[in-house]
Amino acid sequence: MSLKIRLTRGGAKKRPYYRIVVADARAPRDGRFIEKVGAYDPMKPKDDPARVILETEKVQAWLAKGAQPTDRVLRFLDAAGLAKRPTRSNPQKAEPGTKAKERAAARAEKAGAAADSAE
Repeated sequence: MSLKIRLTRGGAKKRPYYRIVVADARAPRDGRFIEKVGAYDPMKPKDDPARVILETEKVQAWLAKGAQPTDRVLRFLDAAGLAKRPTRSNPQKAEPGTKAKERAAARAEKAGAAADSAE
């Protein structure tokens, strides 16, 4: 059985509140879970200590049993010092697309032609 430590959504419409739970990977997102190990309230300010609440002993026990945290939960665990999140880097993601490069080249050419005619 593959276990995940993940978020389940609760709260009202446009007022999200998440529980951090250990669940079978095949279970629905808001469905059956094994144990609640924390909570996350994104409506609170980022510097509020009650924004993320973790029961560290339970989390460590489930990690030792082989439960895999999702990316968002891994961020919380890294901030709490319970797990190490590897840094990701995709330098090509910030590069503009081919059409944008063509438009920039056309703009630069047009600006260069305007500067030459002004002289």
